[in-house]
This record gives sequence, structure tokens and C-alpha cells, in this order.
Amino acid sequence: MKLASTRELFAYWDRCRGDRPAPDREDIEPGAIRRLLGDVFMLDLEPGCGHPFRLAGTRLCSAFGRELKGTPFFPLWTDVGPIRDLIATLTDETAGAVASVTGKNAEGGLLAFEMLLLPLGHRGRMPARILGSLAAREMPWWLGAKPITGLRLEALRFVGPTTDAVEPPRFAAPPAQPSGRPALVVYDGGRGR
Repeated sequence: MKLASTRELFAYWDRCRGDRPAPDREDIEPGAIRRLLGDVFMLDLEPGCGHPFRLAGTRLCSAFGRELKGTPFFPLWTDVGPIRDLIATLTDETAGAVASVTGKNAEGGLLAFEMLLLPLGHRGRMPARILGSLAAREMPWWLGAKPITGLRLEALRFVGPTTDAVEPPRFAAPPAQPSGRPALVVYDGGRGR
């Protein structure tokens, strides 16, 4: 996570979840993350509806030049396949993800974003919602004046308790060589000169 706001939202989510795979929607208190709210959004996990925004921060809506609440998440993407697969993986695994995203405006201007997606439970369903943020890495003069017309998913990394629990591979020590035996043996390959 490159941006301080992304790290702060992840740390808050992690504190709220405790020892559970993810916190419940009721555990999230907007006042605790008020500094971040401009870039924060919440999605309903309704695949048939394109995962509509339950809420979307003001900077996020300004970047797209319109109110996003109630609109589906998928149409923001130029290639829906990768983001659809990512959301499916997050819901199946109850894991989060941090991703590099490129936004493009109608004139071809590009802007790098960092996106965080984190699962939330709601009324006994786990996961039922996604808490996320989409924060610009820089603020070009045109942001808010020339709306982002499409997003493209670049690199991503999974985060959260399920990914933190995976142990790194352990390498076995090489077997000891018996004394008197050479460590390297060269066999004639059969090729004639």
C-alpha cells in the first residue's frame, strides 16, 4: 500500500474485525475515518445489479463528474472481466485486495489511483458488502473538471487475515554429501567430436 490513506483505512478495518475474517457493517463508524471519506465507497454484493454503490465519497463522485450512489460499480471499468473476477474472489475467500488502477478521461488524460477493497458482513451474511477506497496518487489540474470515463485494473495484491495466515515456503537443507564422493559428476553426453 503506497498511499497513507489506504494504509489508514486498512488499519481501521483490521482493528474493527478483531479475530473475525471481516468486520460487520455496523462496526464501521464513519466519524473514525472522516479524513478519508472523500475517497471511500461501499458496494452492495448484488452480482445481478453490478454491485451498486451504497455510498460514495465526494472526491470520488467529483472524479467521475456525477453522483455514484445507487449506480452499478462495473460500468466504471473499460474491461469488466478482471474486476468481476476480483470481486468474485474477494467474496469467495473473504479476503481484501489493494490494486493499482489507471483512470482515463475523455481527452485521453491518464491518472493513477490506488484502490482498496475489503469485505464486510451485514445482518449475518458474510461477506455482504465491500468497503473500499479509490484515491488518486496525484491531483492533476483537470481532476473534477474532466470526468474519468473509464478505469483499468493494473497490478493487485491480496490483503487481510486469510492472506496473512499463509506461511512462506520453507526450504529444506540440502542433503549432506558423503565424504570421498565428488559433489559434481560429469557424464559423457554421447556427442562425438
